[in-house]
Amino acid sequence: MDIKIAIAKIDKHGFSNCGDTIEITERPNGGITVVMADGMIDHHGDKSMSTMVCHRVIDHISSGMRDGASIRAAASQIYSEHKGRVQANLWVISADLQTGTIIISRNNSLPVFLISDDVVDCLSSESEPIGKNTDVSPTIIELSIKPEMTLVAFSDGVYSAGAHNQQTMDICTTIGAFMEEQEPTAREIAEFLLQRAIRLDNGQPLDAMSIIVLQTSSRPSDNIRRMSISLPLET
Repeated sequence: MDIKIAIAKIDKHGFSNCGDTIEITERPNGGITVVMADGMIDHHGDKSMSTMVCHRVIDHISSGMRDGASIRAAASQIYSEHKGRVQANLWVISADLQTGTIIISRNNSLPVFLISDDVVDCLSSESEPIGKNTDVSPTIIELSIKPEMTLVAFSDGVYSAGAHNQQTMDICTTIGAFMEEQEPTAREIAEFLLQRAIRLDNGQPLDAMSIIVLQTSSRPSDNIRRMSISLPLET
């Protein structure tokens, strides 16, 4: 079995290096974790805060702490240091090979979508950003790893795309239709959803947009780990 992760993101139109941060780390007992944060300081989006939140969580996970405990520890530290000035929407998605599970941890109000057995499920529950209080816990869903699973998470820039002209995307229906037409890779799903969101904002994203897709496959693996990154540079 093979696990693939694809990430696609774009900054708010007219801004560079703003908004969401996504980091990836290998787990000390086997597996991989993706952390995404959308940080603010004094209610204004701030890239440095997003990065700081991601690094705090990753530091704890890398030391061997479980995801939920890592998030709670980071949240407590951030509140203690910033007294509520810094807040962040947070997503932590892990493929934990020690437990054989995919762990989805959220501190935000946005759903995560799971595609399995040709069914698209919206995984949604109440959850609050970190940084607002001393005692903040994530919403956690743990699923056994099995072949042909696809998990899609996205920041609020994707969710609210097109809201200015009442043309927001029905993400559940959009994903379902795209999956029915073909057997897309994680990369193809991420690119498709991002381009759709950009079009809804008339080609000029009104907020930073980020998408994470984790996909399991029953295809034989050659045991080689690969990572590919594309970073646009302004000239």
